[in-house]
Amino acid sequence: MRNWLVLLCPCVLGAALHLWHLWLRSPPAPHNTEPSAADQSALFPQGKFRHYDVVVGVLSARNNHELRNVIRNTWLKDLLQHPTLSQRVLVKFIIGARGCDVPVEDREDPYSCRLLNITSPVLNQEIEAFSFPEDASSSRLSEDRVVSVSFRVLYPIVITSVGVFYDASDIGFQRNITVKLYQTEQEEALFVARFSPPSCGTQVNKLWYKPVEQFILPESFEGTIVWESQDLHGLVSRNLHRVTVNDGGGVLRVLTAGEGALPHEFMEGVEGVAGGFIYTVQEGDALLRSLYSRPQRLVDHIRDLQVEDALLQKESSIYDDIVFVDVVDTYRNVPAKLLNFYRWTVESTSFSLLLKTDDDCYIDLEAVFNRIAQKNLDGPNFWWGNFRLNWAVDRTGKWQELEYPSPAYPAFACGSGYVISKDIVDWLAGNSGRLKTYQGEDVSMGIWMAAIGPKRHQ
Repeated sequence: MRNWLVLLCPCVLGAALHLWHLWLRSPPAPHNTEPSAADQSALFPQGKFRHYDVVVGVLSARNNHELRNVIRNTWLKDLLQHPTLSQRVLVKFIIGARGCDVPVEDREDPYSCRLLNITSPVLNQEIEAFSFPEDASSSRLSEDRVVSVSFRVLYPIVITSVGVFYDASDIGFQRNITVKLYQTEQEEALFVARFSPPSCGTQVNKLWYKPVEQFILPESFEGTIVWESQDLHGLVSRNLHRVTVNDGGGVLRVLTAGEGALPHEFMEGVEGVAGGFIYTVQEGDALLRSLYSRPQRLVDHIRDLQVEDALLQKESSIYDDIVFVDVVDTYRNVPAKLLNFYRWTVESTSFSLLLKTDDDCYIDLEAVFNRIAQKNLDGPNFWWGNFRLNWAVDRTGKWQELEYPSPAYPAFACGSGYVISKDIVDWLAGNSGRLKTYQGEDVSMGIWMAAIGPKRHQ
């Protein structure tokens, strides 16, 4: 009975999520073709709004009530009591209109809103990572001497063996091949298996396997298995799109660049498989308990979201300093929050400069105005901040970036905030439907600004 309940849990969760989406959300308005820069002034008329010298946008998470109140009781309070600055500055907190409807425990990572979709975990047995079609044409002896496949662990596993393709026929195993596992962005292999004529391992389902040193690969581990020929010949390999991945019920995901796409920077050799690996799922009892309790967790989480919505609406009605933007409020969606806020500013206010900051920062607005005067920051196309140059792109962790192909980012402002001129805000707002968002709002801003080359002030 318990096993049936575990299997039904993901179905119940999926149905509940669907009903929650229908109840909470209305479909977004269709996006029209974005206007050219020349048309933006007509799209966003300014004459009907009160004018401010500076609009301050404070990025804030939905549950950061205390941080917002600290700001209201410190520098924002000083601003509102100032006889002149209070008329020159508008401050708004930027908050996503919707919370993530997946409980944190059931997400793939804490930075997104993607459901950890483990359905029928394969427990207490070894799993061959790949299955191969029967036709021999899908295996070929290529000229590639290095082939690799990258993967991400969604629930802890242990790799017990690695294997290589080779048809030994009547003359035995006649190749020299090494197989290594690397953690992404690490130069030293976690383990190495060597296949050679005197030591070729055990043949299982068309592959030759050898055991390897066993490590528990934790949730969110990202690694690459690399096959390398030590002979002059290429490897027998298969295209990733012609194999079946056995993901253990959702605990493993193979990462592919996609047909015709550029390979990931950390990819070694050619993307594909020149063998396979065998793994087991760890902590199976804990996984079953988590799946069993998932439906109740969802019910509790939806109730908490409703309470949070009510608190935010009350907070907004009391202080009138919140802009709710049409995104799900997660870390990965912060760049989209920012673009939506830029659009709100040009549609709803009149201003000369925009200062973006975060809810854990203290802003001395008098000092900001003094520095603006000293630097003569009153012209178009300028960007004032604390810039990082040639900052390396992270491929793992909280700041993981897989979409930007270069090894380093363009210059971007970091720290407590930055100031940009209104024409830049107009450009960002007018192109908000086209601009691609990357892993963080600061690096996204740097990539967007590389297209227009503003004057940077350090």
